[in-house]
Amino acid sequence: MLLSSHGPEKAPYPQLASAVLSGLAAARLDRWSDRGPDGRTAGAGVCRGGRPACAGFLLDFISCPVIKGFTSAASITISFNQVKNILGLQGIPRQFFLQVYQTLRRIGETRAGDAILGLVCLVALTGLGAMKSRLPRAPSVEPLSTRVSYLIVWISATARNALVVLFAGLVAYSFQVMGSQPFTLTGKIPQGLPAFQLPLFSEVAPNGTVPFSRMVQDMGAGLAVVPLMGLLETIAIAKAFASQNDYRIDPNQELLAMGITNILGSFVSSYPVTGSFGRTAVNAQTGVCTPAGGLVTGALVLLSLAYLTSFFYYIPKAALAAVIICAVVPMFDAGIFRTLWRVKRLDLVPLSVTFLLCFWEVQYGIVAGVLVSGVLLLYPIARPPIKVSDRGELLVQPGSSLHFPAIEYLRDTVCRHALAASSPCSVILDCRHISSIDYTVVVGLADLLQELRKEGLSLAFCDLQENVLQVLLSADLEEFQHFTSWQEAEQRGKAELGSSRAALLPCAESSPRASGRIQPGAFAGVASR
Repeated sequence: MLLSSHGPEKAPYPQLASAVLSGLAAARLDRWSDRGPDGRTAGAGVCRGGRPACAGFLLDFISCPVIKGFTSAASITISFNQVKNILGLQGIPRQFFLQVYQTLRRIGETRAGDAILGLVCLVALTGLGAMKSRLPRAPSVEPLSTRVSYLIVWISATARNALVVLFAGLVAYSFQVMGSQPFTLTGKIPQGLPAFQLPLFSEVAPNGTVPFSRMVQDMGAGLAVVPLMGLLETIAIAKAFASQNDYRIDPNQELLAMGITNILGSFVSSYPVTGSFGRTAVNAQTGVCTPAGGLVTGALVLLSLAYLTSFFYYIPKAALAAVIICAVVPMFDAGIFRTLWRVKRLDLVPLSVTFLLCFWEVQYGIVAGVLVSGVLLLYPIARPPIKVSDRGELLVQPGSSLHFPAIEYLRDTVCRHALAASSPCSVILDCRHISSIDYTVVVGLADLLQELRKEGLSLAFCDLQENVLQVLLSADLEEFQHFTSWQEAEQRGKAELGSSRAALLPCAESSPRASGRIQPGAFAGVASR
């Protein structure tokens, strides 16, 4: 946990594993689920342990609209997922749309005790949260009684989650002592810590031993899907809370932390470890600021599993649901839609795709949003802005660097305008905005030179940056011309035009059919400068 660059995201114990990632792992490993956790453990270690830390730059492709769409949708889905506990309903499916349908259909089965307790906890948490947000700075010269009162209020507001759960537990215990229980309780939790042992890489089945190779084969695409989904979800959560709380994360450090945590977790029968949106929201709301919060939480969970599980029996599910709802609801950002409509409407596409698909499956929404953002990122590379102006010579000015998806578009644009000109002319390619090219672009430019030469036209380059010039010179293009500016290229063209006219003048006098106009390709043979 200390390896992570932000605190609230890591939890190397089963209770805090991501529901999404655990579901994926369980789906791939369900054939070993009836033999204990060890079959899962080996898979978890294989799936999550081998991430290369140098791949962190790939996570920069998760754009802000994708993160906002994910956090807003997750806020809704997680909140509604807790409504069943507020109402005391059982047997509600996990899928969001089925969950909404079943909850509304069975709302008449609501348990009054759970609903009342849940609403009371929601009101208490909301009030204490508002109190903390409006609390002035700590007094420094006030009397002792004032400072003590301030400290009591501050602690109550900061530790409101723990206080509400403790209060609800005491109320539930009181009803239990009186012989009635109107609340749905957490129930019995197995006591003790898992044994520390090597993960099993084979499994004894009734019909023989399942080797590790068979386990890997049966997992199939899950070997890639499980870590990818967990990684994307974790980084999206980390970026969302980093933006909200004004700190930065190191994606490479996140990869390293998750990999090492999952390797160590495989020795204690851990589920695959990933980011937890609900737990992160609770930590952020409580005021956790450093990875030390993970140490404290981990130590408390270990102590609780070893000695305090009997006390958890009386915690009402409605109180826990209220804590989670109050933590995740503020993550819904309704203003982002209006902001993007005002700033850049095209960014509404990945935002909307991510937001809507996250209601189906969180991981699908994030992947779809990243893919849509990638398409929007690649389109300007494949179709860069190209300005074409006719100044006697045809001046072509690409607005950005040229890469292989754009060369055909450039060729088509140049040929279309050159052949559509009222009179044949030379073409000047202004390269001031081109900072890099690749081999496919060089081949395309060579083809463009040849194509224009067949039409009796010439192509000159100007304002070439040093690295681009070196690439073109190394390619040894036939009849390659370059100038320091388009004005120089234009003047050279006019000079060549004048000399060509002078050379053609005797022919014009001796031939009544001669026009005296410069022949196409008049300065196609100008030497490279």
